[in-house]
Amino acid sequence: MMWGYLAVMTAAACWGTSGIFIQLIMTQIDIPAAALAFWRDTAAFLAFSCISGMFRRREELRIQKSDRIWLILMGFSLGLFHVSWNLGIFLNGPAITTVQQAAMPVIVILVARIVWQEAFTVRKIAAVTLIATGTILVSGLISSVRNEVTTAGIAAGFSVPATYAAWSIFGKQLSGRYAPEVVLTYAFGIAALVLLPFQFFVASPLPVPPQTWLCFAGLIGLSTVAGFFAFAFGLKHLPAGVATVLVMSEILFVSVYAYSLWGEMMTPIESFGALLVICGVVALLQRRKYRPTED
Repeated sequence: MMWGYLAVMTAAACWGTSGIFIQLIMTQIDIPAAALAFWRDTAAFLAFSCISGMFRRREELRIQKSDRIWLILMGFSLGLFHVSWNLGIFLNGPAITTVQQAAMPVIVILVARIVWQEAFTVRKIAAVTLIATGTILVSGLISSVRNEVTTAGIAAGFSVPATYAAWSIFGKQLSGRYAPEVVLTYAFGIAALVLLPFQFFVASPLPVPPQTWLCFAGLIGLSTVAGFFAFAFGLKHLPAGVATVLVMSEILFVSVYAYSLWGEMMTPIESFGALLVICGVVALLQRRKYRPTED
């Protein structure tokens, strides 16, 4: 299990670099959020295509017709998520956007209640309350300290967990039946196709300086490919609930990165909100302990 813990923490550290690389790229060149999302999805599609082609047999690359609609929906929402993520990073910063992303379980619970009629338990209600309250505090809705809080930033912040939840829900319909890298190959390819028409209406980021290419390589290699494989390895050695709680350490990693590079710090209210979000996710994933019943 030690290797499992180490792998999941490594995944959190890798995923935490995503916002850092994006902020560096968007400050170095004038690139719209939709354009950066398109090029990220395209590069990730090519990377996962090579991996799937080398390590998977031809029959493992086939998706059943009944599952293709879920794959299309997953790819569509993945493309929208990356646009929202880029906007959130640009408007709110990496640390705050990462915490806002953690509100995704609230949306999943609500969808599960509406679509699958899953019951609301006391534990779920408490977790939803903690996560929702924490997200509101982090978003700056009631903060009088930050002057840069804008309507666009708030909207982008709340769209991040919504689109994250969407592609996660659709992706769960495919889990267990196909290799993860195969699903991601198709999902990133569809996401790139969804964002392709918008590239005709946005300004070209060319020419791109060498340091920006290095940041983009880090975004694909470290934040996307390495993070995914580290988490996949960790899931083989740890229960899914434990791995999901551990990966919440991404919030800590991002906060350290942002403070080290730009001196970005969350206010006390935002830090308290981040703590509430973490507590809510942990409460949501904590397994109940049942006492053995007597016959």
